[in-house]
Amino acid sequence: GGGCGAAMAEGEALVSVDYEVSGKVQGVFFRKYTQGEAKRLGLVGWVQNSSHGTVQGQIQGPAARVRELQEWLRKTGSPQSRISRAEFSNEKNIKALEHKEFQILK
Repeated sequence: GGGCGAAMAEGEALVSVDYEVSGKVQGVFFRKYTQGEAKRLGLVGWVQNSSHGTVQGQIQGPAARVRELQEWLRKTGSPQSRISRAEFSNEKNIKALEHKEFQILK
């Protein structure tokens, strides 16, 4: 734990991570819910349906918040989704956010 500092605590590392979620994740508003959760956490990045039935994208933001969204992608998702697997790759520290917002890509 630790105090209740501002959302963007001084010196809190920014990270970027790619993700891919498998299961029943297309046609169940998964992207819309992911965007909503990311915005709630103050994260940026993108989400899209892939051609092989998964949902994929990138998350960027303070490490602790990114962890929260990763947990959400693993366990929660949208109400009608059935997540079988969430994989994360290419995690790296970044100096600045590379996206302005969290977008749903077509």
